[in-house]
Amino acid sequence: MVLIKEFRVVLPCSVQEYQVGQLYSVAEASKNETGGGEGIEVLKNEPYEQDGEKGQYTHKIYHLKSKVPGFVRLIAPEGSLVFHEKAWNAYPYCRTIVTVHGLDPNTWKTVEIVHIDIADRSQVEPADYKADEDPALFQSAKTKRGPLGPNWKKELANNPDCPQMCAYKLVTIKFKWWGLQSKVENFIQKQEKRIFTNFHRQLFCWIDKWIDLTMEDIRRMEDETQKELETLRNQGQVRGTSAASDE
Repeated sequence: MVLIKEFRVVLPCSVQEYQVGQLYSVAEASKNETGGGEGIEVLKNEPYEQDGEKGQYTHKIYHLKSKVPGFVRLIAPEGSLVFHEKAWNAYPYCRTIVTVHGLDPNTWKTVEIVHIDIADRSQVEPADYKADEDPALFQSAKTKRGPLGPNWKKELANNPDCPQMCAYKLVTIKFKWWGLQSKVENFIQKQEKRIFTNFHRQLFCWIDKWIDLTMEDIRRMEDETQKELETLRNQGQVRGTSAASDE
């Protein structure tokens, strides 16, 4: 059995702005989730060109022992609670080993569509909620976007001064372990929704930090972040808690 869901996240920014905001937020969120020997290890972050496609290739290792359910930790072999992510980001399309669009029509019939509203507090786990990362409370000093009310999507659709886009995140989970397959696949998809929800709430509330950055600024920041992540993981320091299209 394969569990496939497509998460759709509408955002008050343009596709071009999202490219910078996404990369900035990935770097910041990675630092917040790294420490104590766990977190994200960046092996490669470099340009690529293949079959006429140009973009950025990344290879990351996620060390997640403390972030999986207890029943998995009890039975998982030593060293098995890490996974590799290889991604080819030819913006606005991003292809990874677990996230690939272009499914055949029969497979699409099995895909569950999940809509994420970044301004809806009920979609946020209580332990994850932070007032300074709440789009319903935040207003950007630089762009004047926000706060986002209950009907913000309809309001933005009638506002020519504020761009609007949708990020599509297709997640395919295939876990082969007899007796645990369904339970683990559902757990992972639940965590994917949690990650996408929190991440895009942060992205919007951090807009004043990234809206003026260039791609050169982002690449420099990524290099610095790669070194900082290695230091945080090795020293056990804990910091904090932690395809797009225009609408």
